[in-house]
Amino acid sequence: VFSFVGFLAVLAMTGFVFVLLVPKRHVTFYKDDSKIEKLLEIKQLNKLEFPYANFSIIDRAGNSIGSLRKNVLFDYIRRRWQVKNANGLQLCMAKEDSIILSLLRRTGIPIFLFLRTNFIFLRGEQVIGEFNRKLTLLDRYVLDLTADRERVFDRRVALALGVMLDTGERR
Repeated sequence: VFSFVGFLAVLAMTGFVFVLLVPKRHVTFYKDDSKIEKLLEIKQLNKLEFPYANFSIIDRAGNSIGSLRKNVLFDYIRRRWQVKNANGLQLCMAKEDSIILSLLRRTGIPIFLFLRTNFIFLRGEQVIGEFNRKLTLLDRYVLDLTADRERVFDRRVALALGVMLDTGERR
């Protein structure tokens, strides 16, 4: 009994230390390579990403211009990101373009890992943009917002979303 309790205590402490050691993911955009002037910043809000991963998007003045949120549990079926403005109103939902391709990628079969992961941006049922990965030796992406003719979707938030669709998905 003491061995089992000791094992559980060591397991719990290991998990606790792991959470403490894992750094939060922050992304900073700078004006140029000198990295003197910040333009935009994405900050991870909670260290433990369960069940939601939350990120805040901050402009150069330190004001919140939006937020990103994804449900980590739902990601095993189809990746989705909620995009909100500074007031908490939902701007769009970014989700993988095909549920069939999404499920194939998660089978663990190596050939399906090479399937491209593209995202569509939806406001209700209307597609307002896309984030597409191009087949090249290096990762290359196209962020297309031509369907958002009224420019309701803040381009800085869209840029932050594009970066998180790549780095936030750990690709």
